[in-house]
Amino acid sequence: MPLVNTKEMFQKAYEGGYAIGAFNVNNMEIVQGITEAAKDLKAPLILQVSSGARKYANHTYLVKLVEAALAETDLPIALHLDHGDTFELCKSCIDGGFTSVMIDGSHHSYEENVKVTRQVVEYAHARGVVVEAELGRLAGVEDDVNVSEADSSYTNPDQVYDFVTRTHCDSLAIAIGTSHGAYKFKPGTKPQLRFDILEEVEKRLPGFPIVLHGASSVIPEYVEMINTYGGNMPDAIGVPEDMLRQAARMAVCKINIDSDLRLAMTATIRKYFAENPGHFDPRQYLGPARTAIKGMVAHKIKNVLGCDGKA
Repeated sequence: MPLVNTKEMFQKAYEGGYAIGAFNVNNMEIVQGITEAAKDLKAPLILQVSSGARKYANHTYLVKLVEAALAETDLPIALHLDHGDTFELCKSCIDGGFTSVMIDGSHHSYEENVKVTRQVVEYAHARGVVVEAELGRLAGVEDDVNVSEADSSYTNPDQVYDFVTRTHCDSLAIAIGTSHGAYKFKPGTKPQLRFDILEEVEKRLPGFPIVLHGASSVIPEYVEMINTYGGNMPDAIGVPEDMLRQAARMAVCKINIDSDLRLAMTATIRKYFAENPGHFDPRQYLGPARTAIKGMVAHKIKNVLGCDGKA
């Protein structure tokens, strides 16, 4: 099966009350862990690449890894650019075989965001590629994304219809209280998402696929493992998984997951070296890390996204 775009995926997800997992990939073991879990559960997939991942692993290597995953799984898989911040970056990924790109113009003024998004959409649609845009700004740090709490802003529901009709984007990432990275909520506070904003967006854009960024749950098991084996993450609080499942039953068709993958991989490697200090074969510690990622993704597919059996 060749790479697909997300148009049919999202239509089915919207109608079925579930979401597709968009998992960030950086190397072979991460790709394998994600796709092995999805194959076992017969789940559609979005494998997404940030600009930081392209710099680290090289565009060509990542595309070939995803092509290998297609051959091994025969799943519907979309290859997506996460947080493309310029037309040039989006164009490079479109020309290089990606089937979906995100143009994140949220750091611009509203009118400039409309302008650059429309430019990417026109180029992408002419080549059969779909476009995700962003309205509102998420706080947090992840790869090249770095937004302070002061500079973050919720999505204004009154702007979404105008934005989508003027840009013709295919999906829209909104800000309802999630944030990038592991530190999403202050210790002692009750994590809460603005479902009222999501409901208002859904009213203004009926049937239109919404995207949730910054949606890792920071599973305590892995935070504890990292701290046990020399880390320092005492106040990492993620998005409760029941809230993500609720969002998936609404208009949210794509949920991004990155930090949870990093935590599972890092915690497992830390534990391995603590218990096997004399080992130095990368296969001995990357193998368990791949298994941990597979378990994490399987958990997300079944308990958060609800997309098992939907491939």
